[in-house]
Amino acid sequence: MSAIVKVTNLTKSYGDTAAVRGVSFELEENKIYGLLGRNGAGKTTIMHMLTAQQFASGGDIEVFGEAPYENESVLRRVCFIKESQKYPPMFTVKDVLEVSASLHPNWDAAYAAELAEAFGLPMKRKMQKLSRGMLSAAGVVVGLASRAPLTIFDEPYLGLDAVARTLFYDRLLEDYAEHPRTVILSTHLIDEVSRLLEHVLLIDQGKLLLDRDVERLSGMAYSVVGAAARIDSFVSGKSLLTRDAMGAIASATVLGEASPQERREAAERGLEFAPVSLQQLIVHLTSGTKDEREAIKL
Repeated sequence: MSAIVKVTNLTKSYGDTAAVRGVSFELEENKIYGLLGRNGAGKTTIMHMLTAQQFASGGDIEVFGEAPYENESVLRRVCFIKESQKYPPMFTVKDVLEVSASLHPNWDAAYAAELAEAFGLPMKRKMQKLSRGMLSAAGVVVGLASRAPLTIFDEPYLGLDAVARTLFYDRLLEDYAEHPRTVILSTHLIDEVSRLLEHVLLIDQGKLLLDRDVERLSGMAYSVVGAAARIDSFVSGKSLLTRDAMGAIASATVLGEASPQERREAAERGLEFAPVSLQQLIVHLTSGTKDEREAIKL
């Protein structure tokens, strides 16, 4: 697949504060990416630079092979929906959808109307009168119905309840299957979106800590549970992410993939292996010391 986004040594500083520090990555066409990281990690800043809403302090950005700044041919192929989306005070839901249709060449009006009904959006109500959940739903409708070749969601669905979020995830997967495009999901709800993601970009303190396909993450770490003394003996010399104990029983999360020999040794010691979810892995990778985080990047 060809890359539609190329970011090279990207930096962004605010005075003496470095928000993004030497980040490089590529996004392929027709793939769903998770842009993950803690609050203040630099995720939103990166998305703002990709969509020409902020200037980079250094480095290069190419979107569809061109610089995005003041480039209408690029920006018309991008849809950026964020949690803090602002609308003109007099706009109704209907107005937002009509304006969105004029901004996005691939806009599907029938699909937008179908989604608005599914989410229960009141078409004639002014945006400033909508609840947080309805504002989130409006953003989701615009993002999905735009069918933009690069569609970015920066946590616009946080205001949705669990049922509405599930509806969003299902509709995204269904429409992505019929109309493939590149999608970026930036979210704290990692467990909820893990089934959607094909590739993960993990940002930590302004740096890119992880850049790999989800199918390769399953072998990146494992947990082992058993008698504390046997756990300590087994993990000795390994790259340990966490160790927790309750009485004589302990659990440890180890960075890396256990070899068949290590699994046999663990079984002989009465230890049990457990999988590490994507959310657990992200928490482990971003909660260590600076030296530990530097050692984790593979």
